[in-house]
Amino acid sequence: MFPRLQATLIAAILLFSFAIPAHAADRGPSTPEERKQALDYVQDFLSNPLGPDSAKEREWVIKWAILVPDVHVSVCLLLEKQPKGDKQDANLIFAGMVLAQTAFAIQNPEAKGDSQEAFLAGVNGSLHVYELLLKDRPKDRQPYLDDLLKKRDAGTLPAWIQERKDKSCHK
Repeated sequence: MFPRLQATLIAAILLFSFAIPAHAADRGPSTPEERKQALDYVQDFLSNPLGPDSAKEREWVIKWAILVPDVHVSVCLLLEKQPKGDKQDANLIFAGMVLAQTAFAIQNPEAKGDSQEAFLAGVNGSLHVYELLLKDRPKDRQPYLDDLLKKRDAGTLPAWIQERKDKSCHK
């Protein structure tokens, strides 16, 4: 997505995953209650990324997704250009991708975390967050993301994602 920002966020996620206590490796699959809680938090974030509980809920979902062995989310640098302006916007747009992919993984347990559909859900999550942020700050338009909105609306976003996935996501 935004190379320096993504690298920083991915590094933070990886560092956090190494800081998880050893007993977490023995943890069983997610429970129905946890999956419901995660979906509720994702929905809350995707409805109001600037909400008062947004940061706490994002953190809970990410920690939980790292801990549970049955929810698989692949992070790939699909979006390559960093938004100019507010750094918080970039963080929230990236979080939209990760959380939307997490929701997809919960709702589609048979799908692979790096499937075309999972990445499409993630990019759509990012674009949705971007649109919500624009409602508060319309002057923060980003040509790169506006172009992706046009691709989404024209139905060409899946082909773009496949191309980016083939180029940027290494097995």
